Amino acid sequence: MTWKIVADSGCDLVSVADLAPDTTYERVPLTLQIGNQVFIDDDGLAIDEMMPRLYETKAAAHSSCPSPDAYLSAYQGADYLFVVTITGALSGSHNSARLAVEQYLEEHPNVKVHLIDSLSAGGEMDLLVLELNRLIASGLSFEEIVEKITAYQKRTKLLFILARVDNLVKNGRLSKLAGTVAGLLNIRLVGEASSEGKLDLLQKVRGQKKAVQTGFEEMLKAGYQGGRVLIAHCHNEKICEQLGKLIREKFEQAQVDVIKTSGLCSFYAEEGGILLGYEI
Repeated sequence: MTWKIVADSGCDLVSVADLAPDTTYERVPLTLQIGNQVFIDDDGLAIDEMMPRLYETKAAAHSSCPSPDAYLSAYQGADYLFVVTITGALSGSHNSARLAVEQYLEEHPNVKVHLIDSLSAGGEMDLLVLELNRLIASGLSFEEIVEKITAYQKRTKLLFILARVDNLVKNGRLSKLAGTVAGLLNIRLVGEASSEGKLDLLQKVRGQKKAVQTGFEEMLKAGYQGGRVLIAHCHNEKICEQLGKLIREKFEQAQVDVIKTSGLCSFYAEEGGILLGYEI
């Protein structure tokens, strides 16, 4: 029997290390349009070239979800399939994946598929993909994995800290005045993914040091007790070091991993931002 994990590029993992036996992983890219230039969020995307373009362009930039056909292509070649998408509350990617699942099952009625709306993005999506791989490697049945990943998702959360909000202003999601004030006053936005899959602002704080402390306090408030942490960052290794140190000072056993944000997550977290997934 063969297994496959499919995720869209709201997940930062271009590949998964130590894939379970008889398992493949494929990421379905979203597209990012900045001015008249289109960037495909696959493993060939040069994020270091994309981000300056984002700030040079005055016009609003936007992302586009994968088509059902793109998902159909990714589904091929496995007996058991798990699909993880960015939150359906903020993207059409989940709906495209769902339509593709319906069509795929009509054509392959013997394949078993489990579709997961992560209700999140970035680090929390990454944790779900890694946990799926671990569960497959453990030798559980498809049904047992569905049960366990459903329970696991209830124990994961997303914390975000944003240092820049230029793109949010250009897209009309934040006022120009608020964006200017945030830039001038060195304001950081600290928030989380809600249970409905929306991104909720928790606090506005001044400076990175305060943002790190506030972010950790919000994790503790949410029930963090030393579980795994995955920090996806956009050109800000310093904040990852600071958060990792703070976490390990209180929870010595905590596993804290750091990766770079995908093109999509870089597009929305912006320079200096993080999307941190953690277990509670």
